[in-house]
Amino acid sequence: MIKCIAIDDEPLALEVVKEYCSKISFLSLDKTFTDTDEARLYLQQNKVDILFLDIQMPDINGLQFYKSLTVKPIVIFTTAYKDFAVEGFSVDAVDYLLKPFEYDRFLKACYKAKEYLEFLSSQELQLNSIFVKVNYEIMKVNLKDIELIEALDDYIKIYIKPSPVLTLMTLKSISDKLPSRDFLRVHRSFIVPIHKIEKFSKSKVWISGKEVPIGSSYNNVYDQLLSVSKLG
Repeated sequence: MIKCIAIDDEPLALEVVKEYCSKISFLSLDKTFTDTDEARLYLQQNKVDILFLDIQMPDINGLQFYKSLTVKPIVIFTTAYKDFAVEGFSVDAVDYLLKPFEYDRFLKACYKAKEYLEFLSSQELQLNSIFVKVNYEIMKVNLKDIELIEALDDYIKIYIKPSPVLTLMTLKSISDKLPSRDFLRVHRSFIVPIHKIEKFSKSKVWISGKEVPIGSSYNNVYDQLLSVSKLG
């Protein structure tokens, strides 16, 4: 079952989404919100696959709200303002529904979201290793073996057993190769595998007994780890 929530400052608009979702067998609309602060807290504490999100709301623009989320569900915008369509797709929205929208149009958007979620799931199943250049050779690194990734000037050090490897690339480059649900950048110099974190605080994570600092500009890391730990 695909878990969804909806955010809109208009209760009647939420009722429409609720009615439409009730007709779609693969959707579970778990919660609706008129308050974005309450929605943000819910998203930090619960797994959500699809977010139905209005754009023009009194407290915060829906686009700004979505960009500010640490863990981002896939999003379908539901709004009366077509002027935001281009910006909506710039944040990889699955679809953009202009109010008032009919059930058939809503259903089409939900099928697009379902197909995209299935694609993401298949990609994650396939991605269990990466290849990096070590000296003059190309080396396969199994993701499950990575304990820590550290930036060292122009190189990065990948901590695996029996010994770490050095490769000439940036932390950003390797981050793009890694599945975001499994690895988290916590500092300008460190990426950590989430499943190997032994404990964490607002300023540090511990992996294999090693303390790794959380950078001051990565202030969403703690909330994201809280969210992941509650999902687990």
